[in-house]
Amino acid sequence: MSREVEPRAAAALIAEGALAVDVRDAAELEEDGYLEGAQHVPLVELSARAGELPAGRPLVLICRSGTRSAMAAAALHASGFEAYSVGGGILAWQRDGLPVARINP
Repeated sequence: MSREVEPRAAAALIAEGALAVDVRDAAELEEDGYLEGAQHVPLVELSARAGELPAGRPLVLICRSGTRSAMAAAALHASGFEAYSVGGGILAWQRDGLPVARINP
């Protein structure tokens, strides 16, 4: 079963209560913006910080293009989380006209 969802489906999951988890580094958040309310857990810290994520809540992972979030979603799913990756990442999210917050607007 694919753990990848399109941006609009991801937005619907988040609206229904899923937690957005951004696995990009801090510089990328500044450059590309981020999802309002997303928890920032860089991919390099994910295994050490997985305990901070809610086990009973779906997770929607996002990165810049979808590659790192797909790896993160697969790893979390293997650890028992209900985890999905946003196909195409924040770039596809923005192309679909979905909202992005900015650190320095």
